[in-house]
Amino acid sequence: MSAPYAEQKIHNALPKTNHDELSRQHFVRSFKEHIVESLHPGLKLAYEKRAKPQYVAKHQREPGTIQEVGEVMKQDQHYQAWSSLLRTSQEMMWSSTQIPVERAIADLAANATDNTLGSLTLDPQLDIPSYHTAVDIHCQPGGYHTEYIEGDVAQGAIYDRAVYLYAMGQMGSNNADMGDSTVAWLKQTHPEFSPSRILDMGCAVGHSTLPYATGYPAAEVHAIDVAAPMLRHAHARASAMNSAVHFSQQNAERTQFEDESFDLVVSHILLHETSSAAIKNVISECYRVLKPGGWMLHVETPPYGDMEPFDQFLFDWDSENNNEPFWRKSHQLDLDALARNAGFTNEVLQTMVPSSFQETQRTNTFQGGDFGGGGVWFVYGCQK
Repeated sequence: MSAPYAEQKIHNALPKTNHDELSRQHFVRSFKEHIVESLHPGLKLAYEKRAKPQYVAKHQREPGTIQEVGEVMKQDQHYQAWSSLLRTSQEMMWSSTQIPVERAIADLAANATDNTLGSLTLDPQLDIPSYHTAVDIHCQPGGYHTEYIEGDVAQGAIYDRAVYLYAMGQMGSNNADMGDSTVAWLKQTHPEFSPSRILDMGCAVGHSTLPYATGYPAAEVHAIDVAAPMLRHAHARASAMNSAVHFSQQNAERTQFEDESFDLVVSHILLHETSSAAIKNVISECYRVLKPGGWMLHVETPPYGDMEPFDQFLFDWDSENNNEPFWRKSHQLDLDALARNAGFTNEVLQTMVPSSFQETQRTNTFQGGDFGGGGVWFVYGCQK
């Protein structure tokens, strides 16, 4: 875990928090750390000593699926306490980050229009996909796309701060670990690769986008998302951090970019927030906009294939408790077939990339409620 109050790097697109607001946020982070450090370890013991023997006594075999583990674990008091507190911490996190944004929203929206670096192109006519409008993903009230005032940035500013609390600082002071780690891996494994044009799909507020602008300073970097409040904040944040990125409001399933116009197309935790049909469209769109020899890289949490049923069950907590309806199915996809059906013919990449963030002691285990704690990221992709 990180030092108790190692803090997020402050930039001008975030609201200034007063003493009570910051104390509330620090409490939420400490609460999450307590759940992960003190309560989570008991889950395995509860399973081995209580839940699994109950299942074996009833079925004369050990549980073999997420559902079978859940049959007994969901009745266990330790699991119930852990799950309830974890969900509560999530709701507290959003509340603690909403309060300062609501207080400062008018100024934040006004300041977001004063940016000279990069560009921002919005499309008020864009149809926001139903897989975003039907549910408040990971319990963020209003999801990514809701707007409360003209030129709103609230959802982006809330998300920017909440991610740091959610990961308990384990994704670095800029929440950029996924992008930083992927760029470091790409430079190490393919030092000859020098993209001149890069696209980040589903960029949210650009946490993982900026490392590509820094890592490949000669490249033209584009980033897209369906949510205008996210993009307004992303542009303001990038400008405040002296990074030039071209943000535009587009659906990654069907972009406006020309065929074979990018050397590198990336995404970061995008796939598990889209429907099965949308994922197929996204991979096909990657193939269309990539130049021959270009790379597609999608950074995600690990698929379930090599996990034990108990680990799958815990990691799947978000599916049923954190408003992530596509989480489970996205972790069970046939990724090879997905790439082949989109037109890719080279060897499909599925690898674990080590975190480049070394300031904290990481757990090396992905677990429910410890999204940033794995110490590795799963990268799926292919070269065209």
